[in-house]
Amino acid sequence: MAPLSEGNQVLNVVVLLGAAVIAVPVFKRLGLGTVLGYLAAGLVIGPFGIGFFSDPKSILHVAELGVVMFLFIIGLEMQPSRLWMMRGEIFGLGVAQVLACGALLMGVGLLAGMSGAAAFMAAMGFVLSSTAIVMQILAERDETTSAQGQRIVSILLLEDLAIVPLLALTALLAPAGGDSQGDPWQQSAIAVGCILALLAAGRWLLNPLFRLLADARAREVMTAAALLVVLGAALLMELGGLSMAMGAFLAGVLLSESTFRHQLEAEIEPFRAILLGLFFLGVGMSLDLSAVAREWPLILGGVVVFMLVKSAGVYVVARLLRASHAEALTRAALLAQGGEFAFVLYSTAADKGIFDANTGAMLTAIVIISMALTPLCVLALRWLLPKPAPSMDGVDVARDLDGCALIVGFGRFGQIVTQAMLARGVKVSILDTDTDAIRAADKWGVKVYYGDGTRIDMLRSAGAENACAILICINDPRAATRMVQLIKSEFPLVRVVVRAYDRIHSLVLAREGVDFQVRETLESALVFGEAALRAIGVPANEAEEVILDVRQRDSERFELEVAGGLFAGRSLLYGNMTSQPDGRNDRPDRETEDAAPSPSP
Repeated sequence: MAPLSEGNQVLNVVVLLGAAVIAVPVFKRLGLGTVLGYLAAGLVIGPFGIGFFSDPKSILHVAELGVVMFLFIIGLEMQPSRLWMMRGEIFGLGVAQVLACGALLMGVGLLAGMSGAAAFMAAMGFVLSSTAIVMQILAERDETTSAQGQRIVSILLLEDLAIVPLLALTALLAPAGGDSQGDPWQQSAIAVGCILALLAAGRWLLNPLFRLLADARAREVMTAAALLVVLGAALLMELGGLSMAMGAFLAGVLLSESTFRHQLEAEIEPFRAILLGLFFLGVGMSLDLSAVAREWPLILGGVVVFMLVKSAGVYVVARLLRASHAEALTRAALLAQGGEFAFVLYSTAADKGIFDANTGAMLTAIVIISMALTPLCVLALRWLLPKPAPSMDGVDVARDLDGCALIVGFGRFGQIVTQAMLARGVKVSILDTDTDAIRAADKWGVKVYYGDGTRIDMLRSAGAENACAILICINDPRAATRMVQLIKSEFPLVRVVVRAYDRIHSLVLAREGVDFQVRETLESALVFGEAALRAIGVPANEAEEVILDVRQRDSERFELEVAGGLFAGRSLLYGNMTSQPDGRNDRPDRETEDAAPSPSP
């Protein structure tokens, strides 16, 4: 298929968005992650797939702004005080990993017959992991702010900083007659000057600027200012011969303690998400399948060897610095790939004559394939790292209990129920499967036993057979229903009181024959509704009558639904679908009984 013409810009955008919209949800549904979906979509529509696009570099050039904005948002989360606390991990753990992995990978390059300078550049390019991919995976796993995630972020920050001296080294390692870009001391002075200028702007200019714009109350200007800060900082760093991502990160750090931090993050996030996805699409397009086909044994061998050697280096450094086996293995899987800065470093090295264009293309293909394999490496951790068994230290398993009330589940709901029982002097036996919650309850003077209420042997050990009532307070509707079925089958004379998740779950429980069930949000929502009516000016006695009416209607509706199905009580539900021109339905004392409601409030 012929590539799209330059004039078909709208069609280009439609193809890019269409590829992402189709591929990403499919890969996400398959559990392969969004990053792999973007990479696969880019490969399909790129010059080595269907051929919609012939110049992926032009897309990558624009899409790099997604990485820039991503680093800005990361910087917003990194207050200077927090960075100072992480200095040991950034400059200790990060430097140790970069040096160890760089030495190992350089050895691989030398064994492959590369010159010293070429082996060094090939190794250091692969050492620089993909910040975009790793941070995306950490965000999807909700581990960005965890202790383990923070250590990985520290390593990524050091690697991003390392691109600066590495780019400077390309001029020193270039062979005689190679391209030179001027006095390195002058370049260093310019770089330092740009950093100082950015720090000065952040200290004395940015906060007053955003305060002035906030007073103007122009939302679109605030958005423009947020983009100006990110792109301006990136441009300043680029002019100084440094990384645009580093400039954006520094700008984020400088604004991390600003009162406008959350607003800036909200303004940038939509642009960041779209452009970062575009970056991954461009990376997928850049995979040169003709080079892979021509040199596939060497490239695939390079992928396997580089990833294994780097993973081994990451794992050993982690273990030497006292990380657990599970954390070291997770870190090795996440950081096994090369990253987006490798493209910059390899391109610069090829321009300087450190290695030829063919070697640069092969190394780039190795990096791209390693990036595509990273989500699969993370998925493989599910088999390599089985879910650890909960620690039973300080936890007693339920055995021979004899409480009058057996309470299953000691979360935020079960804790309040327990107080009602204990206030009346009722002897209770409490079960839960969260060992941390059990240990925490002990500190408050409440004895909770470990036990799974969906297992009949556990229920027997907890005294279910002789209990006056079993109170099911867990937050899992399927497990609660399963529990009810077991209890009704094995202990039919015991009364069962159940916390229902929603109206549909309530109907299921009613058909199972429980003695009492209540939707977990019903009473709090009625109290909230009464307070809301009073807040908008409805007299207290009238608000109380309204809530009583809602409660009675809900009860009557539920009885009809038990007998006739979910929509049987539809006429009892108030709705706001009305064609009355005078707006009478807005008054709190009006009724509209024949509206079409949502089926499950």
